[in-house]
Amino acid sequence: MENDNKRHKFEEVTIKSETIYQGNIITLQVDHVKLPNGNTATREIVKHPGAVAVLALTDDKMLVVEQYRKPLEKSQVEIPAGKLEPGEDPLEAAKRELEEETGYTCNTIRHICSFYTSPGFADEIMHLYVAENLVKSSMNLDEDEFLECEAITLEQAQQYIRKQRISDAKTITAVYAWQVYKLTGKF
Repeated sequence: MENDNKRHKFEEVTIKSETIYQGNIITLQVDHVKLPNGNTATREIVKHPGAVAVLALTDDKMLVVEQYRKPLEKSQVEIPAGKLEPGEDPLEAAKRELEEETGYTCNTIRHICSFYTSPGFADEIMHLYVAENLVKSSMNLDEDEFLECEAITLEQAQQYIRKQRISDAKTITAVYAWQVYKLTGKF
C-alpha cells in the first residue's frame, strides 16, 4: 500500500474548526470538512495530549493496578499508565507513571510500540513501554487516584481478559506483547 498516495487520495480538507469544550485533559472540537467527492461533513474530534503505558515485568509476573473507571461504572485491572504533561518526553513519563502507580522504578525500560487509541474520533497516541529489572520504591498517587497494585502471571492476565476484568486496549496489547515475547524472545 502506498501510504502517501492513499493519504492524499482520501484526505478530508478542513473548512472550519470550532472548539466546543476545553477541559483539563481533553478538548472537543467540531471540524467541517470537504470530502474527497466534494461533499461536506462534520467531524467531532477529541484532542488529547497523548499517554504512556508500562508493561512492568518482575519474577515472570506483570504489575497491574485495579481502579474504578467512571465511564464504565466498574473497576478494571490495567497496566500502569497516564497522560503526558505538556512537553514531557514519553520515556520519562513512563518511568514517572510506573513509580507513581506501582511503587517501583526500573533499571531497564524500552519502547515496544505507539498506537492511536480511537482514531475514528480522537487523536490520542499511546506509547507502550516494557520495564524490567524493577526496584521497589514507593507509590506516589495523584490526590484523586485510588488504586491497588498486584503482580499477576500471564495465565492470570489471560483469565482476566476472558472475564473482562481486563478489557482496555492498552492492557490487552501489553498482554499479547508479553505472550509473543515469552514465545519468541522478542517484542
